[in-house]
Amino acid sequence: MASSLLQPFSSLFTLTSHSSTLRTLAPSILHSRTTTRIFAPYSVKCDLVEPSNIMNRKPIIPVLNETTTLPRFMEKTGNKNGNRLKLFSGTANTCLSQEIAWYMGLDLGKISIKRFADGEIYVQLQESVRGCNVYLIQPTCPPANENIMELMIMIDACRRASAKNITVVIPYFGYARADRKTQGRESIAAKLVANLITKAGADRVLACDLHSGQSMGYFDIPVDHVHCQPVILDYLASKSISSNELVVVSPDVGGVARARAFAKKLSDAPLAIIDKRRHGHNVAEVMNLIGDVKGKVAVMVDDMIDTAGTIAKGAALLHEEGAREVYACCIHAVFRYCFQLCALFSLLLITYCPIDYYYSKQSFGVYTA
Repeated sequence: MASSLLQPFSSLFTLTSHSSTLRTLAPSILHSRTTTRIFAPYSVKCDLVEPSNIMNRKPIIPVLNETTTLPRFMEKTGNKNGNRLKLFSGTANTCLSQEIAWYMGLDLGKISIKRFADGEIYVQLQESVRGCNVYLIQPTCPPANENIMELMIMIDACRRASAKNITVVIPYFGYARADRKTQGRESIAAKLVANLITKAGADRVLACDLHSGQSMGYFDIPVDHVHCQPVILDYLASKSISSNELVVVSPDVGGVARARAFAKKLSDAPLAIIDKRRHGHNVAEVMNLIGDVKGKVAVMVDDMIDTAGTIAKGAALLHEEGAREVYACCIHAVFRYCFQLCALFSLLLITYCPIDYYYSKQSFGVYTA
């Protein structure tokens, strides 16, 4: 008889230990005439947030509220927002990576990158990135092929290590100038590199001053395009040049949009354009100047300096046309050959490429961060 009465309340004994509740729910069991003591076979003592109630002879078990403390193994790991951030640097420009990390108040992640005797690249992450938002900082500056391949392997290593998101920070995007076909049977290498980065497993790309803004459309993933105009504007402001004496010069027709946007930031300064004709790759010839630069301070703005053919011949033409002073502002200093430009103009570089020459170089790490 006792066992039959106990059966309906076997689950109740596993949920509560309040004697008052038990007397209300099962008086025939707790106050039986017999002296036999009845125990639940598997009773667990725990504290409920609220006492149980009865409705229509059925126990009502309250739902745990939001303040209930969960077991430790059910708690979330990591920081409070669950968004862990890790920075890793390739070997292309470690100084830039350290500067970005310093501005962000973070430490660079531990990574091992080696070169085998046959030229193959080995990459190993030396700390866990599982569930982390990973940022890989690797400009694809010369040697472009080697740095691009190193970036591919870094992305693959992070993807196989279960990173939550992989953002590739490419301050200098190699093959950016091969963004269209100028002759028949040519490849569009910029699109090919974009496909490689996407297929390797990147989730997002951050690039700085692409050769052409249309290159963002080559990626099938989101692209953040960062410009370095604030750094150049701050530098020119320190020179205290009057807006009436300033003229912005585009070194070629392709850079007119860049120069026009820059001129608007300088109190809508006048614009001049250098008409240029190319006779081959990396060979430039200046033809004529469109605009007036006589007696003014000319500011040439370009995205990169490689062999300096465009920028040097353009500066020579500006001096011939009567420019009082010439400033050349460059974003990416490739500098494949050693040359002397000090006699032509004052040179301002905002570079992501390691260089061994001394020029007026401004930092862009804070804007990248």
